[in-house]
Formats: sequence, structure tokens, C-alpha cells
Amino acid sequence: MEYLEHVATEGDRWDALAYRYYGDPYGYERIIAANAHIPIKPFIAAGTRVAIPLIDPPAATATEDLPPWKQ
Repeated sequence: MEYLEHVATEGDRWDALAYRYYGDPYGYERIIAANAHIPIKPFIAAGTRVAIPLIDPPAATATEDLPPWKQ
């Protein structure tokens, strides 16, 4: 799996990072799972390096197989 690295600033929270990187604040569980070495507290300590797992974007549908009114 590939990761981005985020360096926490004062006030960073798990759900805020999930919203920032995934557009979904409930995606925080995958970030926590990738960072077992970081204590789970309401706020992440400033300066902490947080691994953000990359997720695959939804697969694009081939529009050439669709009729013109659905493309």
C-alpha cells in the first residue's frame, strides 16, 4: 500500500485528516490503522508524522458502451 506523509500541526484531529484527504470524516479508521504507533487522543501532537493510506479512486465506467443519452 502507498502512503502520503502528513506532518501534524496544532489542532489536527483524526476525522479532520480523513476529511482533508478523503472528503469523508468517517474515513479516519484507515488512518488510525496505518499509524498504530501514534496514541489515539482527541488531537494529534504537532510535529507528528502521520501516514495517510492512499485509496483507489472509483473505477471509471466506459462510456463508449453506453447509448448517447447516457454518456
